[in-house]
Amino acid sequence: MVSPRNSRRRRWAALLGAGALAVTVGGALATPATAASNVDFATRCIPPEIAGLPPIDGTTTAKVTVDNTSPKVGDTVTVTYTVVTAAASNPTVIDLPADIMTPTGKVTLGGAQTGAVTVAGPRKNDPVPGHAAFPSFSMTGTFTVTSPGAITLSPGDYNIHTSYLLELDTVCSVTNPPAPVSETITAADNPPANTRAISLGSASGSPGDPVAFSGSGFTPGATVTVAGRSGSDETGDKTTVTADSTGGISGSLVVNDLTTTGVVAYEGSTWTDDLGTVQAAYVVIDDTPVPDGSQKLTTTVKAGTLSMSQAGDAVAMSAVDFGSGNASTGDLNAVTVKDFRGGPAGWSLTGKVTDFSGPGAKIDAAKLSWSPSCATKAGSPSTCQAGSAGVVGSAGATLASTPDGTVTGGEFTAKAGLSLDVPAFTPPGPYSGVLTLTLT
Repeated sequence: MVSPRNSRRRRWAALLGAGALAVTVGGALATPATAASNVDFATRCIPPEIAGLPPIDGTTTAKVTVDNTSPKVGDTVTVTYTVVTAAASNPTVIDLPADIMTPTGKVTLGGAQTGAVTVAGPRKNDPVPGHAAFPSFSMTGTFTVTSPGAITLSPGDYNIHTSYLLELDTVCSVTNPPAPVSETITAADNPPANTRAISLGSASGSPGDPVAFSGSGFTPGATVTVAGRSGSDETGDKTTVTADSTGGISGSLVVNDLTTTGVVAYEGSTWTDDLGTVQAAYVVIDDTPVPDGSQKLTTTVKAGTLSMSQAGDAVAMSAVDFGSGNASTGDLNAVTVKDFRGGPAGWSLTGKVTDFSGPGAKIDAAKLSWSPSCATKAGSPSTCQAGSAGVVGSAGATLASTPDGTVTGGEFTAKAGLSLDVPAFTPPGPYSGVLTLTLT
């Protein structure tokens, strides 16, 4: 008796033997390309072993793009490798259904940084008629910039895995590596972190009182300005000192301005993030005597809290047909963040998800991706920044955030489109996972 598996293998062998693997026949290789351009390169593809076909030589047209062409050392760069025209085609006479192709590959780095970036694409494709060319597909991956200078990116080897009747691979390799350069990025050296700091001898005083200060992390011998601040504005209270051989400063600042709420120190003509310190808090106590016939009025602005609320605690995502391997989509319930602390700190809203449990099976948490958005209510001192689109998973990702600043706070609304990549032939039934949001 012939087993079902052997029967399927014989069927594939018959189909694959009915025709040769179609390729695009290549001529001379293209010269190295300008940034982010299509390049052609000679490719040798190895058909699935069951086909019994010899290696086929052809030409691949591909393109490599990045999300940041001017990164700094330490930055993470996302790479997209798009095969515009594959060297290989459908090796069978039968039509291949949609969403059975899973591509993987490598992008070769050169120039200031060498190595290879592993890239992978989703299991998603249009139907492929018999002997027709494989459709264009894209694969993504990331790498961390380790060296400054020009870094070239060239398309490398790729593999087309198909899941239909049998699990088969068509492996395509660059004949004369490396392939032509498709993209070039220029990485800048990451300057050292700003460690400049200032501390005060007291946190309050009367108008006209001197306040002692000391600081560190400045450029030895640099002229350093020490100035009062009222929120993000500089007051008239100011003095200058010279940093010693270790980068330290010390002295005293006479504070007269009643609006002064802090003291900063900086190199250069104005305060900047790169050459200035964080503000040290200082309160001017107005103890000026009240004239006869007058009344002194005082009030207090009370600091609030950082909080969040959500429009609901359940999301019904779209259904997926058994065997299709399509995406189940939905929208995250809107999350409102209220920052009424009144300090210099920003906030970050992150989320992570569990595996999706179902009837005797599960869908991995890494299959859930989102596309965040964030809106800032008019009048808020801070501006909300949406997190990057991508995988949520069990490790988590950022939904939204605001940066630290001299004055922060406000009200914000964060949302996200959700997409769960449901593998084909996942057992029918309901699946659920828990997405947990954390505000810090």
